[in-house]
Amino acid sequence: MTDRSGIFAGDDPFAIARAWLAEAEKSEINDPTAIALSTVDADGLPNARMVLLKAVEDAAFVFYTNYGSAKAREIEGAGKAAFVMHWKSLRRQIRVRGLTEREDGPRADEYFASRSLKSRLGAWASRQSEPLESRAALMAEVARLTARLGTHPPRPPFWGGFRIVPLEIEFWADGAFRLHDRFVWRRDAPGEAWTVTRLSP
Repeated sequence: MTDRSGIFAGDDPFAIARAWLAEAEKSEINDPTAIALSTVDADGLPNARMVLLKAVEDAAFVFYTNYGSAKAREIEGAGKAAFVMHWKSLRRQIRVRGLTEREDGPRADEYFASRSLKSRLGAWASRQSEPLESRAALMAEVARLTARLGTHPPRPPFWGGFRIVPLEIEFWADGAFRLHDRFVWRRDAPGEAWTVTRLSP
């Protein structure tokens, strides 16, 4: 039995993650939902970039992107991804590794509709991760699509979410003299029971 208490207490890692995120939203100055998302390409070469986490569900973490982007192609090729979210203000971080699945239905439609009009039109105009002739060319494409799609553009068929269903979640909090507190939750497959282990700093 691990000696978990305080900010680490609880039987549901998603509830702990939501509680930490709620604290970060009060104290982190910029983008408390930012995550460093890691993927691998077909050759196994790692890739990382910052994206915004949009939901902590009861069994998964969700973000949205262009399905033609490098990150999406790599996720769909491997079926796996990892991320870390770090809050300097709280001196805490959460690391997640798991399996992936698309979020391509009503929830994706709802989130897309909640974005600003300019962001929705930008999603239509950008061929994410593809070579771009110039910024002027991108802005011309935005103008063209604005005229065609109007003020209520639907979600593009090439844009939606990914759900990361974790097999491992680690909660880390800074400790004095670098004697940090770390607890990792692990399971062999989604739906199975978690085991929780305290790790050395």
